[in-house]
Amino acid sequence: MQYEFLRTEADYDQALKRLEALTGAPPGSPEGDELQALLELISAYEDDHFPED
Repeated sequence: MQYEFLRTEADYDQALKRLEALTGAPPGSPEGDELQALLELISAYEDDHFPED
């Protein structure tokens, strides 16, 4: 699956569900690479939408 940005809450929710499905994927595998990409996108979305006080 190709990801560029998480723009909406629906995108974010879908990414979280996919992240859960990929948990435990071996590093360096296609699933592990997808997991890493999702982690980075989710982190960026959370930084923008849920700032720390």
